[in-house]
Amino acid sequence: MSAEPVTPPPASGPGPTARSHRRTQPVGTLALESGTALEDVRVSYRTWGRLNADRSNAVLVLHALTGDSLVVGERAPGQPTAGWWPGLIGPGAPIDTDEYFVIAPDVLGGCRGTTGPSAPAPDGRPYGSSFPSITVRDQVRAEALLADALDIGTFALVVGGSVGGMRSLEWAATFPGRVRRCVVLAASAAASADQIAWSVPQLHAIRLDPGFHGGDYYPGPGPRSGLEVARQIAHTTYRSADELGARFGGLAQAGEEPLHGGRYAVQSYLEHHGKKLVRRFDANSYLVLTEAMNSHDVGRGRGGVEAALRRVTAELTVAVVSSDRLFTPADGEVVAQAPACRELAVIDSPYGHDAFLIETEQVFAVITRALAGAPVPPANRPPRRVEPATRQGCAEPAPGVGAAGQQDTPRLVGSGLW
Repeated sequence: MSAEPVTPPPASGPGPTARSHRRTQPVGTLALESGTALEDVRVSYRTWGRLNADRSNAVLVLHALTGDSLVVGERAPGQPTAGWWPGLIGPGAPIDTDEYFVIAPDVLGGCRGTTGPSAPAPDGRPYGSSFPSITVRDQVRAEALLADALDIGTFALVVGGSVGGMRSLEWAATFPGRVRRCVVLAASAAASADQIAWSVPQLHAIRLDPGFHGGDYYPGPGPRSGLEVARQIAHTTYRSADELGARFGGLAQAGEEPLHGGRYAVQSYLEHHGKKLVRRFDANSYLVLTEAMNSHDVGRGRGGVEAALRRVTAELTVAVVSSDRLFTPADGEVVAQAPACRELAVIDSPYGHDAFLIETEQVFAVITRALAGAPVPPANRPPRRVEPATRQGCAEPAPGVGAAGQQDTPRLVGSGLW
């Protein structure tokens, strides 16, 4: 963890720059859904542009599972990857920094500066196995504490893809008075049995690695082989079967013969992505974040998904990927049952779930329409009901919501940042 506490960004005129530096903000104690408390939480984040005088132009961009706060920008010392949505933020960009102030936090439980398993616990040693279980809702509440510390009361837009889309939806349901527009991309209202099932062997692969040591492997290398295998399993779900078939088929890796101990081309591809992740990510964070994703259910404690979606008062845009087999179009259609949903857009792509990173032209067009409140194409108007076999929606008007900030009570090469 680095950087000293910072003061809230100044309110002033538009800022012309798309450059950013990571900062870290102490946000105090976070009460978790589990009933425990996480003390001395720090949230790392990046910003672009400047807040206007009434602090009404803030946009919150939320990264996915193993991404980070560098939404746009180049690799640099201490920053192992380039921005994962290049072209989204900047002067004249879809999120125009001449008009908007953009903030992107590193997620709670991760390993890029926000409090997580590799961060120092109160006793000064890394949390390791003592880091508590957290939920997507906990992550959103940590982000809300950051917004409070920066004196940002409302967001003009909250947007995220995949697990970032889960958090975007949670923001709209947990803090309806603080979100004016919301984009949920390639995500669901609740984790499905299929999504959880795909994660189970990933979690086992890490925990069964001899280098795991119960999660207390710092400062050692940790369960590198287990994390590689976990990423290989996950990456299979990020692409479509048709795309893998078209790219690799049953071909052998160049210069190798599978019948004599060599690899298939698709095998080499998955191994490559496993090794890439190990070089930049912490295995404990992968466990914590995956289990947080499994916990996702916007309806928990709110009377179910249908009731939770009625809490949303933000102008809601939902986007699905036509070939996504992890967060299916049907999952997105459930979210689109929210009475506040103005658009259900389909990203037409053969690339599967990773299309939310690859098909930037289509994705940015959706974000642009949402931010501008532009007319919705007739084909993109959301359905008003779901078949009985799936979660039920409701088209009745959204009920009133309390004061702002009120909490509820009870690219083709570019996967790798999912």
